[in-house]
Amino acid sequence: MSKPPDTALGRMYEEHIQLILKKDVEGLLNQYTDDAVLISSFEKVPKYFRGTEELKEHFKGILGIEGLQTDIAFWAETENPDTLMIVEDITMQIGGQEAKMRFADSWVLKDGKIAIHFAGMTQYPDGTVA
Repeated sequence: MSKPPDTALGRMYEEHIQLILKKDVEGLLNQYTDDAVLISSFEKVPKYFRGTEELKEHFKGILGIEGLQTDIAFWAETENPDTLMIVEDITMQIGGQEAKMRFADSWVLKDGKIAIHFAGMTQYPDGTVA
């Protein structure tokens, strides 16, 4: 699978990636509840971002990303509650260097917006595995 399915969550994911490519921090924030929690393992230690202001700081990191390409290796979603679990093979340019990694993202939605986001890196650009 390289593309998400044509479902509400599949379309939301596609929009999420497009917002990253556009470097649209405000657009990304609009996909989250005001009290959302994002837990990230990008830096090999847990980082917690709570609420709009902390998420805004986290999303400023997308400003250096160029040429983001995603290939979905695994997709699962549920309704009532609305949840998403995906594993992605990611390629991007950061600072002129190509970076390849794998993510395992999970979303829990509330009223159509992301309330909880587990942003897990399972393989880092240096090849190490989490």
